[in-house]
Amino acid sequence: MFNQLGSKFREKIDQILHLKSNNLEETNQCLGSDSDESESCQDKSQPEISFSVKIFKTLPQLVSLCQEMSQTFINYSVKRIVSISYDPKFCLLFGIGLGASSGVIALGYGIYLLESSITEPVEEVLTYSPPKTLIIKSSDGIILKEVGPVTHEKLKIWQIPDLVIQAFIASEDHRFKNHRGVDIHGVIRAAFSNLLAGEVVEGGSTITQQLARIVFLNQEINVVRKIKEMRLAQKIERKLTKDQILEHYLNLVYLGSGAYGVADAAWVYFSKPIEQLTIAEAATLAGIVPAPSVYSPIQNKAATIERRNLVLQRMEIKGFISASQVKEAIADPIVLKPSKPKRLKRKAPYFTDYIQLQLPKYLSKEVLQQGGIVVETTLNNQWQEAAEAAIEKAVTEYGRWQGFKQAALTAVDPRNGQIKVMVGGKDYKNHQYNRVTQAQRQPGSTFKTFVYATAIAAGLSPDQTFQNSPYIVDGYRPENYGDRYSGVPVSIRKALASSLNVVAVQTLVKVGWNPIIEIAKKMGIESELKPTYSLALGAWEVNLLELTSAYGTLANFGIHQRAHGINRVLDRHGQIIYQAKFPPKEVIDSDTTAVMTSMLQGVVTGGTGTSAQLGKRPVAGKTGTSDKARDLWFIGYIPQLTAGVWLGNDNNRPTRGSSTTAAAIWKEFMKEAVKGTPIESFPLVPDIKGRKPIIKSEPISPKEKSYTVATRSGSSRSRSMLSNRRRKQTVIRRQRVYNRFQQADPTQTRQQSVTPSSPPPQTTVTSKTQPLVSNPLGAPSGTIKPSPTPKAEFAPPAPPASRKAD
Repeated sequence: MFNQLGSKFREKIDQILHLKSNNLEETNQCLGSDSDESESCQDKSQPEISFSVKIFKTLPQLVSLCQEMSQTFINYSVKRIVSISYDPKFCLLFGIGLGASSGVIALGYGIYLLESSITEPVEEVLTYSPPKTLIIKSSDGIILKEVGPVTHEKLKIWQIPDLVIQAFIASEDHRFKNHRGVDIHGVIRAAFSNLLAGEVVEGGSTITQQLARIVFLNQEINVVRKIKEMRLAQKIERKLTKDQILEHYLNLVYLGSGAYGVADAAWVYFSKPIEQLTIAEAATLAGIVPAPSVYSPIQNKAATIERRNLVLQRMEIKGFISASQVKEAIADPIVLKPSKPKRLKRKAPYFTDYIQLQLPKYLSKEVLQQGGIVVETTLNNQWQEAAEAAIEKAVTEYGRWQGFKQAALTAVDPRNGQIKVMVGGKDYKNHQYNRVTQAQRQPGSTFKTFVYATAIAAGLSPDQTFQNSPYIVDGYRPENYGDRYSGVPVSIRKALASSLNVVAVQTLVKVGWNPIIEIAKKMGIESELKPTYSLALGAWEVNLLELTSAYGTLANFGIHQRAHGINRVLDRHGQIIYQAKFPPKEVIDSDTTAVMTSMLQGVVTGGTGTSAQLGKRPVAGKTGTSDKARDLWFIGYIPQLTAGVWLGNDNNRPTRGSSTTAAAIWKEFMKEAVKGTPIESFPLVPDIKGRKPIIKSEPISPKEKSYTVATRSGSSRSRSMLSNRRRKQTVIRRQRVYNRFQQADPTQTRQQSVTPSSPPPQTTVTSKTQPLVSNPLGAPSGTIKPSPTPKAEFAPPAPPASRKAD
């Protein structure tokens, strides 16, 4: 039967070969023919294709023939097996063969699965960091904070003493220099030891296997993980040198009490650098590895001594130390000097908290969880220490008798927006609340800078004057500090230096609150600002960082750079995964900023901010005090740095201090920060005569507005436009203002009125008969025609304040 099938198969093959031979002969004839015979060979120009087509036509017959032969062979085999009589030897051999082949197949498949599961390149050992670990550094590379199981002090192999290396080799892997990742002798030895002990007393894992477990696996105990660990160790040995393996193992191994790596453990247990460890101390650290919770010298000194002595004996056996050294080391008691792990120590805690809150804005959750992230910040560590010392002094020396318990300070480089200093409070341990970024407080008179900057940009001159007299607008009555007024016109330059509230509100009415809000926002204020008359005096809350950043726009010639604390972020491979890039934005022109800087210099040289003077170095800035001195501020700058100080209480309790204290603290910090910094001058004030405005003002049309008469002694008396009854109530209770006024007839009897020297447009000032006052400082009364309704939407006035900003 098989002979017949074989004959048929050979016939088919012969036919195919015969076709091949014929095609080749025809092809050769065509190649040797003349050119005039080319047409006759045209159909034979592709012999291989023709041959392939013929084979293709023959294939179905071959396939059919093969199927017939296969089926015949199977039927024949089955009949032969069935016909074999029962033979025990045959069954035994057949079973053994079947089992062996199955085992080989299973083993091969297992090896395939194992190799497939190892996807990580073993070079990852060189850059490994545990998941969710993070390191935050200052601009000069100082570690500010470490998050997660980080090795604080990583050493090169040549920095680790030989005795320490020898202690770990003797304890964990005495054949380390000889094996290639897996020590078969060690595995067998450990198996017998565990069998005799009836429990797991020895692991048999080499140092390379332990490193593989740390980097790629977990602490789960099972056969699959053990096999994978062994295979990874073999791969590591092929790629890395013995010194590389030792270096990374000794830097990553966990040694209890929060210590990762031998250098950190030397500090945690003995408070000394690793090069100062004795033989006994090195053996103590090596003995901790098998069970850190059991052999920790802090938790179980007796077990630690027993384990240490065993390590010393193994070191002697290996020839690392002599018998006398062993005897001396065993006699040494374990003298502990525990210290907190260095990775738990922090610098600039308010700032690092701020950085961790900012990171999710720039990096995904998955990236942050990978671990090994290094954040390079903008913080100047030296300046930070100076700022912390200044805040400590502020609270301990000034706060006690001025009634404030908290203080905050921040500094920003106005040229690039980098945050150089951030101190969010005095006592981070008990108060993690960051008063630089989280505390929303009324800025007081520091907000006047935005009012006057808008006025200058709108075309007003710093010599523009307003009446320094008690002033009421739509029921809102601002008061100067101490409720004192000169009664004469005052320029806005002098009004800023002396922090006159009534002039600031009159300026707001003339310019409009919408332009002021817009400028403040562009300069860096991010908090909500509402269009009310009290806006001019800082009634709406802001935080210290945005206020300081906004002042930096003036220091940078009207160009705003967004404040930020992260410079760049690196992954564990050292690749840049984030780089800060905030484009500069021109907010106001350089002429306006030059004028404003000149006006703010006047605050420091002869106004409320004289406590902030830095000798010959030019300084510009502004003080601020909110209602009842609840907030004390000073925001100031030099060309290279802008800094802000806040003093107060978290519970909003009034203080007994003044903003001059904030200016003094600002100086305390800045005199340290400017050391080694060259003195730079502010730009010269340009000629602003005939200067065109760069923004359009939107004057406000109050429903009612009035002024009062100020005597030369500085007191004030209400005008006759109020009734006698209302006038008496106003004198008794200055904080109460009435919303209804009696319109006076200018043609009636003798009258006295006071108008500002440069009154805001769209107002009508009238008066009614009132008794003469001693030495009046009045000005001729006048009527100004109202203009059409301004674009700005009218907002209800804020209630009068009992204590007004300085």
